[in-house]
Amino acid sequence: MNTVQNPAFADQGLLMLLEQAGDAELDALDFGVIGFDAEGVVRRYNAFESKAAGLSPERVLGHALFTVVAPCMNNFMVAQRFEDAQQASSALDDMIDYVLTLRMRPVKVRLRLLASPGAARRYVLVNRAP
Repeated sequence: MNTVQNPAFADQGLLMLLEQAGDAELDALDFGVIGFDAEGVVRRYNAFESKAAGLSPERVLGHALFTVVAPCMNNFMVAQRFEDAQQASSALDDMIDYVLTLRMRPVKVRLRLLASPGAARRYVLVNRAP
C-alpha cells in the first residue's frame, strides 16, 4: 500500500491494495481486516480487528471464518454473498450495516465485503466508527 497513504474504508481499489499490503501496513489501518481463502480459512487478520474483537491472531488465523471465528456472519447477508459471487465468478464489493454478536454483546458496525475472481483472498472489513 505504498502508493496510498492511509486508505479509507470506502476507497475504490481497496481489494488490490489489501492484496499487496504487508502485515505492518494492514496493522496501521483504522478499521478491521479479515482476509480468508477460498475454503473460508482466515489467512490475514489485522491488529485493529484483533484489539476491537478481543481475539488474538493465534485464535483466528488458520481457522474457518464463518463456523469457528465469526459464526454470527454465517448467513445470507455475509457468507452467502461470498458464495454467490464465487459461483457466478463475479466481483463482490458490498457495504452493509450489521450487528456483530460476538460473545453475546451486540456491536453495530458497517461491513465491507470484498472479493474478486482473480484474487487470492476475500475480505470482510469492519468499520466500528459511528
